[in-house]
Amino acid sequence: MTTENTTTDILTVNDLEAADKVAGRAYRDSDHIQMLPSMEIKRDELKAIRCAVFENSIAPAFEFQPLLPGIALPSGKSCFHVSRGKIPAYNGDIESLAFATAIDLSRLIKSGKITSVKLTKMYLARLKKYGTRLKCVVNLCEELALQQAETADIDIADGNYRGPLHGIPYGAKDLFATRGIPTTYGIKPYEHQIFDYDATVIERMSNAGAVLVAKLSMGELAMEDIWFGGKTRNPWHSEQGSSGSSAGSGSATAAGLVGFSIGTETLGSIVSPCVRTGVTGLRPTFGRISRFGAMALSWTMDKVGPMCRGVEDCAIVFHALYGPDGKDLTVSNFTFDWNPRTPLNEIRVGVDQAAFQALKSDTKSSGKVNIFRNEARWQIYQNVLTTLEGIGVELVPVTLPENSPARSAISVVVLEAESAASQHHLNRSGQFDELVQQGQFCWPNIVRVASTIPASDYLQAQRLRRILQMEMAEALKNVDVYLSVPFIGPSLVYTNLTGHPTVITRCGMLEGEPQSVEFVGGLYKESAALRVAFAYEQATSWHTQWPEVDKLPLVPPEVKSSNCQ
Repeated sequence: MTTENTTTDILTVNDLEAADKVAGRAYRDSDHIQMLPSMEIKRDELKAIRCAVFENSIAPAFEFQPLLPGIALPSGKSCFHVSRGKIPAYNGDIESLAFATAIDLSRLIKSGKITSVKLTKMYLARLKKYGTRLKCVVNLCEELALQQAETADIDIADGNYRGPLHGIPYGAKDLFATRGIPTTYGIKPYEHQIFDYDATVIERMSNAGAVLVAKLSMGELAMEDIWFGGKTRNPWHSEQGSSGSSAGSGSATAAGLVGFSIGTETLGSIVSPCVRTGVTGLRPTFGRISRFGAMALSWTMDKVGPMCRGVEDCAIVFHALYGPDGKDLTVSNFTFDWNPRTPLNEIRVGVDQAAFQALKSDTKSSGKVNIFRNEARWQIYQNVLTTLEGIGVELVPVTLPENSPARSAISVVVLEAESAASQHHLNRSGQFDELVQQGQFCWPNIVRVASTIPASDYLQAQRLRRILQMEMAEALKNVDVYLSVPFIGPSLVYTNLTGHPTVITRCGMLEGEPQSVEFVGGLYKESAALRVAFAYEQATSWHTQWPEVDKLPLVPPEVKSSNCQ
């Protein structure tokens, strides 16, 4: 347990020298002597701040904005049009729709071919059957779900159809406050935490007529895929974790246990489980969707986004969620236009050359197995470029800003310093001892170490972040969207810092594992990234292939208990 020093210990020059050694500073002895009286005063001031008690929901008195002078912003009135798809064939077997996209389910519901109650009962049954095998469900919301589904059917029958999410069952990452239902943040100390209000995301889903069937697992305090109930599994390979931290959202969506799900990302928590499980996800521009009622990890980096089985599903869910609520002051009021028929030649598309070249370089790896796998992977991504060119997309090269040790450190310093503040109460109370993961790179140790980061260094990191924003704006000034390869190069880290939106969707299979491609949009250009990704998706069939969950073992195989030792 972390305690505050209540003694009247006098600081010494040796103490300050030790502190300098930890921080990598070098002051003179004369400086230390002059500092001593002020340091004792500062120690008392910092103690007073650390001892203050307030909730995780209280944000700092400043907000990050991805805007820069001269950035072209969306204007005019928002427009939203769904694709002109046919009503899917339906043979009367409701479970045959488990892997259907949300847009196809909406067409069946709107046409009266199926009811929300019948669909909801099917997904509840699958959550009960496969949820324990995948360890992806924290709490079923059965009573609420059936009430919402019954209401949806009555409203639709009365002609009060609310749109393409009306009656569609979904799951939410277990960091969104849900009235009367536990919200655990993935940790044992909060197993029975219950809020008396709904997060904005939950409220807006309800307003759209969607049906909440489950609170889905997340890695402890939004790290990786291990929570107090175990390790969330990848339905393609149950010996693997589903990655995190939106672990349950990825696993349940890929396994056909929900119509779609909601996740969050700070530094890869939507992208990573999407890549691992083959789910399609949208991480919007920072400040597009309210985080009110969601666990705060990093106030200047946290983002909310949909995780679905199709690109248009992401557009539909985003349309229901985006925009100000008067509670999260970072949320912008810019328009969103979704038209799946927008001509592709109106969108300027770039290619992250370095990422694709890195794949080619990997084919030179030693060892026959590596060479074979890397050549096959390289060919998958070459096929992506060929497919896009074949549907009329003109690709131009894009060069991202050069990486450096200082630039690599920005995201770590910002995320960890803000997390040390947002999770300070767990550290100070000693409840960190109850977390499953206790290794060097797990939250308890990260927060303890990060609490030593000087405020001045945190602010220097934010200044470097602003420089990165400006350099990214220059690099992307001639494109609306660029393609990259997930986890190759700095794109993921850079765009989480600059706030650019990203769409992840399937582009192949390699040795039984889904492969994904990344479409990064300009700031507030979700529509452009979604449109190009949708065109690619419709030119392929990867998004129609899903794991055979009936083959999942009844008890998940044993795996390493922690990802962060």
